[in-house]
Amino acid sequence: MHALRKNRPLRRIVLASAATVSGMVLLLSLKPHTSPGLAVGSAAAAPRAGASAPAASGGSSGGSSGSSGSSGSSGDSGGGSGGSGSSVSKSVTGDTVQTRWGPVQVRVTIRGGRLTEVTAVQYPQDNPRDQEINGYALPQLRREALAAQSADIDMVSGATYTSTGYKQSLQSALDSATG
Repeated sequence: MHALRKNRPLRRIVLASAATVSGMVLLLSLKPHTSPGLAVGSAAAAPRAGASAPAASGGSSGGSSGSSGSSGSSGDSGGGSGGSGSSVSKSVTGDTVQTRWGPVQVRVTIRGGRLTEVTAVQYPQDNPRDQEINGYALPQLRREALAAQSADIDMVSGATYTSTGYKQSLQSALDSATG
């Protein structure tokens, strides 16, 4: 005779309780696709560009993610503020690179022949997952670019499309600045 068919109700209660507890543990250990704070609606109350821009992006946040085409605008701001007179700062915006998840565009600042600042002007930020990925990828890409002083930087795992667009836009900005 089968073990559960015997007249032992205590055994059935223990097995049913253990199965219920195991099921609840598995259910509660699942990670939701979006973070609970964003799912409740706190992202809707915050301004889009200011709330989702990473802190390491230098204060410039991209707001026009719907634009298309390339902009290779550059601007010279002469004179060093607090430095030597020969220190000229040049800011150049790279081409807008269309990736699978949205446009990526980078602005660089070059002072004295050295890359001093890299800012992501446009990047995918349409959903909470984009914001999460770019929240850790953009500061890492910025650090890599400043350390390498070129567009020859490592890709960020989990942000392949953003990394590729970042590198291409960075290279176009550096080409415009030197040429």
